[in-house]
Amino acid sequence: MSNRTKLWIAEAMRQLMTQKSLDKIRVTEICQIANIERPTFYYHFKDKYDLVSWIFFNTITNTNILSTESIAKNLATMKQDFLFYKRAYEDTSQTPLWKYMFDYFVAKYTQKAQELLATSNLNQELQFDIRFYCYGCVGISREWLLFDKNTSAEVIAQRYFNAMPVSLRTIFFKDS
Repeated sequence: MSNRTKLWIAEAMRQLMTQKSLDKIRVTEICQIANIERPTFYYHFKDKYDLVSWIFFNTITNTNILSTESIAKNLATMKQDFLFYKRAYEDTSQTPLWKYMFDYFVAKYTQKAQELLATSNLNQELQFDIRFYCYGCVGISREWLLFDKNTSAEVIAQRYFNAMPVSLRTIFFKDS
C-alpha cells in the first residue's frame, strides 16, 4: 500500500506540473488531487522537492548505467514526461534536480568502479573522472531535454559513452 500511495502522490504532482511551475505548487493541492490527507503526504515525503527527487529516482531505478539501450530508454522516458522535467529543471529554490541526478550517477559509477576494481577506495584521478563525466552527462541531458528537438535519445546515449574518459572506459568496458 505504501508504494501505491507514493505513486498516487507522484501522479498528482506530475499532473500539477503540467499546469504550473514547481514553486507555485502547494502540498495542499497535491493532497487534494491525490485524495489524501496532509499527514499522509508528510509520512512519505518531507516536502514537494523530496517528492520530485523520488519521482526521478523511481524512474531511473532499473537503469543500467553501462548500457546504451538502457540509458536511451531512460532519456526517452524523460522526454515523454517533458513538462515535469522542464519544470523540475527550471526550479532553483532548493536542491535542483540536476544536483540529485549528479549525486545519484556519481554514486552509481563510483560503486560500479569499486566493484570491478575490487576496492573500496578509488584514487583521486578516477574520482575526478567520474565526477567530470557525470557532470557532463547530466548537463547534456538537461540541454537535450529542454532545447534539442532533433537528436534521438539513442544518439545522445551513444555520445555519452563516446565521451567517457579513457580511464573509465578501461574499467567499465575491459573486453570492448
